[in-house]
Amino acid sequence: MGIGANIPRIDGPQKIQGTTRYVDDIPTEGVTHGTTIRAPAARGRITRIRFDPDVPWDEYVIVDHKDIPGHNEVALIESDQPALVASEFRHRHEPVLLIGHRSMSAVRRAARAVRVEFEPLPAITDPRQPLTADRVQYGADNVFKRIDIHKGDPDSAFADAAHVIEGQYETGSQEHVYLEPQGMLAYHQDGQLVVVGSLQCPYFVLSALKHLFGRREDALRVIQAPIGGAFGGKEDYPSVIAIHAALLAEKSGGPAKIVYDRQEDMAVTTKRHPSWVRHRTAVDRDGRLLAMDINVLLDGGAYVTLSPVVLSRAAIHAAGPYFCEHIHVHGEVHFTNSPPYGAFRGFGAPQTLFAVERQMNAIADRIGMDPAEARRRNLLRDGQTMATGQVYRDGVDLVGLMDHALDHASYVSRRAEYEKLNRKHPYVRRGIGFSTFFHGAGFTGGGETRLASEVWVEGHGDGTLEVLTANTEMGQGARTVLTQIAADTLGVTEDQVTAAVPDTARAPNSGPTVASRTTMIVGKLVEQACRDLASTVGADGASLPAAVRAWHRSHPGRRLVGRARYQTPKNIQWDEETYRGDAYSCFAWATHVADVEVDLRTYVVRVRNYVAVQEVGKVVHPVLATGQIQGGVAQGIGWALTEEVVLEDGAMTNNQMTNYIIPTAADLPNIRVFFEEQPAAFGPRGAKGIGELPMDGPAPAVINAVCHALGTSIDQIPLTPERLMAHLEGDGDG
Repeated sequence: MGIGANIPRIDGPQKIQGTTRYVDDIPTEGVTHGTTIRAPAARGRITRIRFDPDVPWDEYVIVDHKDIPGHNEVALIESDQPALVASEFRHRHEPVLLIGHRSMSAVRRAARAVRVEFEPLPAITDPRQPLTADRVQYGADNVFKRIDIHKGDPDSAFADAAHVIEGQYETGSQEHVYLEPQGMLAYHQDGQLVVVGSLQCPYFVLSALKHLFGRREDALRVIQAPIGGAFGGKEDYPSVIAIHAALLAEKSGGPAKIVYDRQEDMAVTTKRHPSWVRHRTAVDRDGRLLAMDINVLLDGGAYVTLSPVVLSRAAIHAAGPYFCEHIHVHGEVHFTNSPPYGAFRGFGAPQTLFAVERQMNAIADRIGMDPAEARRRNLLRDGQTMATGQVYRDGVDLVGLMDHALDHASYVSRRAEYEKLNRKHPYVRRGIGFSTFFHGAGFTGGGETRLASEVWVEGHGDGTLEVLTANTEMGQGARTVLTQIAADTLGVTEDQVTAAVPDTARAPNSGPTVASRTTMIVGKLVEQACRDLASTVGADGASLPAAVRAWHRSHPGRRLVGRARYQTPKNIQWDEETYRGDAYSCFAWATHVADVEVDLRTYVVRVRNYVAVQEVGKVVHPVLATGQIQGGVAQGIGWALTEEVVLEDGAMTNNQMTNYIIPTAADLPNIRVFFEEQPAAFGPRGAKGIGELPMDGPAPAVINAVCHALGTSIDQIPLTPERLMAHLEGDGDG
């Protein structure tokens, strides 16, 4: 059927039948169940760990920092995070001890019988909080990373501008709420320490194990178990829980498993970075952008984790999909005594795109122009340059894309209709709003070059073909899409191809399953590896399986493997020091339109209808692609309206599904999805990455619609009923 067809989902039957075995379903004889004893406050120094004398502790496996054979560090961008606290801790819930027992109920009882006593130390729980010397815990000033992007001369443009518009925008954190909590199983097999778990990036976990245990790579093995959702939450954090399960397995001498319950998972794992973004924009009398001065601040939490690269993407996307000759973006991510923030779908772009899309509406309001017209005058055209100096050459008509979305949503007629209704109805207000946005596919700048990802496609003796990558299926359809790409390239049917479960003992390092890169970057490598295999046997199409079988008969005992390794396209240039050049090989583009209703009796905002139009190069699998867009929209609506992470002492206190409110099917509108295709050179048959794109647009589209409904300006999310009530009563509009 090939690319562009809706082939059956590879993992669908097992999931529908309930036979898929997630990590907690894997039967393991003699397994030790583990739990984690954690720090009780935002910052302190441990003075004593008290064990209840009534518990028979000799029956338990207890692991502390002294049991670590290599480095007591979680290896990531920086190795600043201890696997287990030795003395001082930097956030509430930081791991201190591991306790294991064959009985899960015994482990739970034991966890309640351990008390960590400590001397409190001065903490900082707000990145805007003034620093004192006793609160500096990273570098000289608690700043993990600074980024500056310069283009042109903004100061001179501000001096001559007809209008200067300022705005400040704030976004909250967000919990992933994947269906399956974090979990890992560790055991010994054939002289190796094996870890099986719910993870996005097998080679990240492998690197963390190598560093902690001080062992060679061939002494360790990481296998992906089926994953019940991730959204970035299983990118960096699985290294922590994998280390812990492995330590318990080492000390117990048998298999060990740690699976968090929902409350622990929500409390201790990484979340979306909270943000504060300030805009100052110069505009001429015709509404054209002259200069943009943007300041981005992210809360990084207590350890570096992935914050520098989250800030990088946030800063690069901060100016939006608009042409402006003079731009300065300054970004910082700060240390606080909160559990570390990490990867979440969008990876910094949703925060800054929310700000720029609210700012574009503020500009339109100031100069008396329809928000659509303000964008028509400023959206990028071919040959114009972006904030980093990258030349826009995608060939996509962004104004046309926007107008198609507005037409699908009946934007003009509904805008007029709602303005009439709002003047008459006693308590209902309706509005329509939209956002225009983009998302760079793949790693930023030279990231893909540094990864040097490799993919194999193996032909087996029976004529079947197997795609070998480290890229994980986490609900998005990766195994299906990679199978589809291989079959299409080789000219065989999909049932002749399998995509292997990621396993570091079998698959090469094709990079992590992040950054909207699997279909575009890894899929392109699959395409190339397939061609390498076909050239080896001198056949493709219907004759390929027979040619593969014949090759094996004439080469007994040898492997037939087609290989491909990432090579930087010649026209891609990036300077990491100055943040100048081609930040991404290509972008996906979109306009989303939200239609909302506000009830002034309850202050509840309901999204009535939603239109999503996006240009994604080439749609590989329409049904899976549509599901990605609809899922991202649902997640974005939750971030905009209901998903509030409440912090106390730097840590989440509403860590349960009863009071952290995600949208249900009853809360969501009909989400109509439309694709436009302008094939790009960097993906299979021109496909671009789309997984993160739909997270970037819903929040500003929804809030722009609410502002239209109420005739006010709202610049903070989530817009809970309580926050909206306070806003309107404060303005005297309620």
